[in-house]
Amino acid sequence: MGDRQAKDALFDAFAEVAKALASGRRAEIVDVLAQGERSVEAIAEELDQTLANTSHHLRALARAGLVCTRRDGTRIYYALASERVGALWAALRDVATEHVAGIERLARDYLGDRAGLEAISRQELAERLALGDVVVLDIRPDAEYRAGHIPGARSVPPAELRRSLAALPKDTEVVAYCRGPYCVYADDAVRELDRRGYRARRLEDGYPEWKRAGLPVAAGHD
Repeated sequence: MGDRQAKDALFDAFAEVAKALASGRRAEIVDVLAQGERSVEAIAEELDQTLANTSHHLRALARAGLVCTRRDGTRIYYALASERVGALWAALRDVATEHVAGIERLARDYLGDRAGLEAISRQELAERLALGDVVVLDIRPDAEYRAGHIPGARSVPPAELRRSLAALPKDTEVVAYCRGPYCVYADDAVRELDRRGYRARRLEDGYPEWKRAGLPVAAGHD
């Protein structure tokens, strides 16, 4: 029979991963890094946090082995330690959605009413892309698009949304996607497209889920 103290130490070590994610800000950092590598400054701006607070959270994630770093001159860049960290975050999020009371209300408070926003599955979008009869918009910051995107998708960063939509053809359906099922950027794009008379849908989730499903991805600018 194994030693009780050794078993306690082992399971406490497993729990360090959960402890590292036991913060909304750290969970959000993992959500951002699931899109690709980012500098500390970019992460702080995304979270609307100070550099000091952001660095504190990143160090906690690094101690648990969830993120890794590289230095480029004076800047430090962070990335998820592996694809499995992104999968872990997605599983945690999905369990919370299924079992934690109030998540649906909190999501609605943040995302707004999605009743009028039609979603398209990853499989259907892949089939439509193969036929070439759909326009796909990546509604994420340009750095995330360059790190990886759905092949053929047009980069439309949130700040450029309204200006970019004017150039879209009105005789083709438009699909917008962003970071995942709780990202507001694609919802905002679809609402704006609807107001302008386009046929528009949002992807059922986002780029990380598309990638984890083994569907084609591209990097850089098409």
